[in-house]
Amino acid sequence: MAGLAFSVASCQLLGDSASVGTVAPGTLRPNLANDIGAREHPRVVATYGGVYNDPGAERAVASVVGRLVAASEDPSQSYKITILNSPAINAFALPGGYLYVTRGLLALANDTSEVAAVLAHEMAHVTANHAIKRQQRAEAKQLANKILTDVVQDSEEARKAIVSSQLSFARFSQVQELEADAIGVKTLARAGYDPYAAARFLKTMAAYAKYQSADKDASTAPDFLSSHPSTPERLQIAVRSARKVGAPGIGERDRDRYLTQIDGMLFGDDPLEGFVRGRSFLHKALGIGFTVPSGYILENSPEAVLASNADGTAIRFDGADISGYSSLVDYMKSGWINGLLAESVRDTTINGLPGVTGSAITQGWSFRIAVVRIGRTGYRFIFASRSPSETFDRDFRQTIESFTQLTPTERARLRSLRIKVVKTKPGDTPARLAIGMSGIEPSRRLEFFSILNDLPPREPIPAGTSVKLVVD
Repeated sequence: MAGLAFSVASCQLLGDSASVGTVAPGTLRPNLANDIGAREHPRVVATYGGVYNDPGAERAVASVVGRLVAASEDPSQSYKITILNSPAINAFALPGGYLYVTRGLLALANDTSEVAAVLAHEMAHVTANHAIKRQQRAEAKQLANKILTDVVQDSEEARKAIVSSQLSFARFSQVQELEADAIGVKTLARAGYDPYAAARFLKTMAAYAKYQSADKDASTAPDFLSSHPSTPERLQIAVRSARKVGAPGIGERDRDRYLTQIDGMLFGDDPLEGFVRGRSFLHKALGIGFTVPSGYILENSPEAVLASNADGTAIRFDGADISGYSSLVDYMKSGWINGLLAESVRDTTINGLPGVTGSAITQGWSFRIAVVRIGRTGYRFIFASRSPSETFDRDFRQTIESFTQLTPTERARLRSLRIKVVKTKPGDTPARLAIGMSGIEPSRRLEFFSILNDLPPREPIPAGTSVKLVVD
């Protein structure tokens, strides 16, 4: 959490093309793709925490690009690769050959062929002009929906037609994803990399997404409106494409060299945005921290700290400049909360700090809000639930009562998490190695280690295997 803005950012697992602004339908004028990419590049970099500069990570990516370009469907296409300073697992493309991969994705990959699989997929989007085609399709859909809304008298019929067009557009995007998967695997194989890397990394990403999800059944939810086909469908395409090349075991993986190149890379949150440590959020520069109750999964972003649990309770924590208000009660009632119940607003003290609490109800949601003042800043907790209960209120009180100012010693002990690559010794097991990791809840370390290294959690590891640890 770096800024004080009150907006929500989102990202996707292996996201495809980012928003590309307005593009007129029809024939593409010369250099249009380059102009779009150049215009949107600064916004993308700002959204994803800036550029991540790390010589090892840069070499790991650069070593792949040349081989893939030579093997791609359009070797004349030039690319501009940017590593983004984000822990999110993401990669995407803009028109004009702008490719992006996050350091979070590089940390999750276990060999060069997996990174190559991601980049080959994104290159396929560029060579097929998917971003521009999608924008044109989106504008056509938007125009059709407006005509339906303005002209069709039967609102229910209009709604059905709009839903139908949304489904059509979603499927259009899915077809592009599957096309990019198939092209990417062919490019991967032609470049001499393991063609099964795409399927392997898709499975790792799916396992990591499930690990991060508070709702363990989230991966089974229908995703027919998603811009991405379901993981099983993509896996089938990736495996089928790889089998056309040959049996498993062919092509280059290059695990040891890749892991050596990302050794020491920043992992997780950027220090400027604070740290998530298990169920606690700690910010060294601001000197604050709090802990959410058991069952909640924390997620940090540049705009806010978010958390949720399997019961559907959502938490948002951020900061705002409140220097223009004489009291916290005045600030709470200043209009930034829709549906505020004025009679619920109460002054309070939280660990010696002035605070205020209140409740709100709007659009079927119940909210509990707290603001704690330190100097000119109001640190805001917002709890939301469609089914408030005693547990909801208890979790709210427990969280805000945990908010505290860190001592100088506590701040000094806060250090960034980094990837540390080690060679296993005889007798090493995932459980033994996972114990020494930092920043992960002890009960989840084995699961995390297994996913991070793509290794079975209960099987011995051959001596001399390169593995990743997360340490501070």
